[in-house]
Amino acid sequence: MRRRITITAALGAVLLGASVLTAGAGAAASPNGNRPGITEQKCAALADFTVSERKIDLPTTGADITSATWVGDGGGQCRVVGDIHPVDPEAPPIEFQVNLPADWNKRALQMGGGGYNGSLVTGLDPYRLQPAGQPTPLEQGFVTLGSDGGHKGAGFDSSFGLNDEALVNYGTDSIKKTHDVAMAIIKETYRKTPRYFYFIGFSQGGHEAINAAGLYPKDYDGVVAGTPAYNVAMMHAGIGGTFRDILYRDGGVGWLNPAKTQLIVQSVYDTCDGLDGLEDGVIADTAGCLEAFDPLTLRCPDGVDTGDTCLSDEQIATADAIASEHDLGFPIEGNSIVPASPIYYGGTYDRFTLGTVPQPAHPASGQEAFHYSVLSAIATNIVTRDPGYDVRSFDLDQWSERIQEVGEVLDSTEVDLSKFAQRGGKMILTTGLADDGVLPENTRAFYERQVAAFSERKLDRFLRYYEMPGFSHGFGPFSATYDALPALMDWVEEREAPEQLVMIDANAATAGRTRPMCEYPAWPQFTGTDPSDAASFTCVVG
Repeated sequence: MRRRITITAALGAVLLGASVLTAGAGAAASPNGNRPGITEQKCAALADFTVSERKIDLPTTGADITSATWVGDGGGQCRVVGDIHPVDPEAPPIEFQVNLPADWNKRALQMGGGGYNGSLVTGLDPYRLQPAGQPTPLEQGFVTLGSDGGHKGAGFDSSFGLNDEALVNYGTDSIKKTHDVAMAIIKETYRKTPRYFYFIGFSQGGHEAINAAGLYPKDYDGVVAGTPAYNVAMMHAGIGGTFRDILYRDGGVGWLNPAKTQLIVQSVYDTCDGLDGLEDGVIADTAGCLEAFDPLTLRCPDGVDTGDTCLSDEQIATADAIASEHDLGFPIEGNSIVPASPIYYGGTYDRFTLGTVPQPAHPASGQEAFHYSVLSAIATNIVTRDPGYDVRSFDLDQWSERIQEVGEVLDSTEVDLSKFAQRGGKMILTTGLADDGVLPENTRAFYERQVAAFSERKLDRFLRYYEMPGFSHGFGPFSATYDALPALMDWVEEREAPEQLVMIDANAATAGRTRPMCEYPAWPQFTGTDPSDAASFTCVVG
């Protein structure tokens, strides 16, 4: 029997972002009713402001402001950009931006980056997964801030990893350094400190949110960790190395080309789409899907490859291996298990592909498998510190000691959230069940570690975990957005824990349809009449 968790029609009240203006004390209202401000003249004066290293708790040589620009939009705001200078003169600075509204609500929101960072997070945009049509946090009166993570580079450019300080800045320190500089600027501007300081991030930004809570618990009142890439060394070296060995073993005899990969994807959706009570292109009952889908139905006659309409025995073995967890044989930040991938329950593999050639290719070619590409990034500039290293010969066991060292810098698998909890901090943790880049099993493993550390009852007081069917890495059959910031504010400021979060689809063809965000291990089953309305779904377990 499935235990049902009731989701009521009251969910409709949060649709279209209505709660963004009514949550907690209200995004547009100051906790004390008095709104400190900033003038154009005060903004101009910030151009000469410097932050000494004494005001930054981690090692730097201080920070300078490179520009302070007044913008008249939304009642006025001062956009401050600057550099936090390293101790090592060979390390790059951390570029930051702090945006100071003329009408401040006494709250600050720090926004996380993505991938290997490398570009400035300006804080001017909506927070990640914020529903469309809502005012940005800056427009709502928040001081907003972000950084480039401590280096410049596009995509998975790992060249910064050749420098120790730049690597540590990316791994943990740029978050804190940016926070401290922002606090100095806020004090200088408003003569007050924020009453509430929040962090929202997705992917690498989700990792940064976990670090904000676990490493710097005195600085943050609440965080949102969306699909956190909290264990970069494990994901890029461990998972990447495992995928390389699976896809390219014996010369690539079991490699899955794009057509065969999509054959599996389509067969999974044909089998599982309706298991949740509704055929809508979204697989919600992933556990049921794992039971229902049988890859042997795709087997070629006699198991011999005869083309793109079937799978050979070797190709089925590859898919089975991708769908299974693996033991590396050595721990990275206390964990040796490479998580299973969602190839048998909803991953689409159309962006994080398995490659277009049956052997490793140069990353610049665009032909290599995604996970091989990130293996190349970490193996060259970060693990071996040899930019020209031939990743085809990268041996995980041979480099295990160095990989473990890198894990201590980049991974948060063993992060301790106890002080964050003791201070009353709150965390919303999410993952997409169709994500074949940052695997959902990876996020689930993080949550289970917290359950083991705190027990479900104690953990529930400060951390809520939601899995989002159909959502991949910022896209997917259900491109989820939701009111993360209002929900977090309610929890932190009003002690009203999130109970009925709703995700809103941002896909053009299905924009505006809604689903309940069910707390793990529940998932949304269609039990009503309107497939576009969250109130027609019931969160069930089993």
